[in-house]
Amino acid sequence: MATNGGGPWGGGNRGGGRDGGDRGGGRRPPGEGPQIPEIEEIVKKGQEQLRVLMGGRGGGGRGGGTGGGGGDGFRLTRGSVTLGILALIAAWLWASLYTVKPEEQSVELFLGRYSATGNPGLNFAPWPVVTYEIVPVTREQTENIGVSGTRRADSGLMLTTDENIVDLDFQVVWNISDPARYLFNLADPVDTIRAVSESRMREIIAASELAPILNRDRGIIASRAQELIQQTLDEYDSGIRIIRVNLDKADPPAEVIDAFREVQAAEQERDRLERQADAYANRVLAGARGEAAALLEQAEAYRARVINEAQGEASRFLAVLMEYRNAPEVTRKRLYLETLEQVLGEVDKVILDNDVTGAGQGVVPYLPLNELRSGAASRGQ
Repeated sequence: MATNGGGPWGGGNRGGGRDGGDRGGGRRPPGEGPQIPEIEEIVKKGQEQLRVLMGGRGGGGRGGGTGGGGGDGFRLTRGSVTLGILALIAAWLWASLYTVKPEEQSVELFLGRYSATGNPGLNFAPWPVVTYEIVPVTREQTENIGVSGTRRADSGLMLTTDENIVDLDFQVVWNISDPARYLFNLADPVDTIRAVSESRMREIIAASELAPILNRDRGIIASRAQELIQQTLDEYDSGIRIIRVNLDKADPPAEVIDAFREVQAAEQERDRLERQADAYANRVLAGARGEAAALLEQAEAYRARVINEAQGEASRFLAVLMEYRNAPEVTRKRLYLETLEQVLGEVDKVILDNDVTGAGQGVVPYLPLNELRSGAASRGQ
């Protein structure tokens, strides 16, 4: 039997003429250019290679078949089925196994509903019945509120209880405490944190005056804001933990900051003058109180002295009266002598007694040398 080298359809006789050789796929005669393989030969080689890969037997070399020359064709063997099943299992395992990093947790969903929370490491979620979503739980995330260039530049302008406006820039640092609540209870967690933080901060500022906000109460305000924000997010069952609130800036609005500084300087000057006035008032008042206390003490002493003297005089008078009743003549003469002693005791006098020759005739006149000397000394001065 002659071998059909013209492809699966028996393209023609090799030994034929030039036209028959071109149609049958035979080789061109020498000298007519490079040889171009026919499409049937390329398809045949591809079928044989696919059959070998799938576990079939090779169909021989080129032109090795008889008649149609197409071989046995593709056959589904046990090896190919096993290989396909193993490939499917490998692909299913690849889709079902996943890894969670130490700073992450996963949320597994069974037919779209929450099923479990995956821990760090290798986890298994049978796909497609169970799906998962990985969220970072320990990473600190920051929301800036009131800072220039953020979503709303006016979100930091807040009204105080004394009807002043303060421009606040603060940061809310948070992380995820419960991934399931974080994913399912909040439609937009970031916008929720921003809205709650701004609302709670406005509530705190509305109950405070401007001066403490600018000076001493920043730490108190930040701590109070963290407490209130966490309380509100817990009421929302959000699964978010507020780590801290940083109050970066608290200033008057930029449009009035110059005028505000002038007002602050005037208030400081007023406080200084008030302190000086209070110090002067305290000093003068203390002196007046001291003088008043001294006068009261003097008056009290004078009153006590006068009363004591009056009581002493009264007692002395009563004693003299009693003695006078007992011995009137003697008492009368004693009173007379004591009275003369009191009246004439401090008088510079000379008493002359009358003698037999007449009053004062026995007295020798003398010059008051002491008085003359004292008078001359006084004139010399």
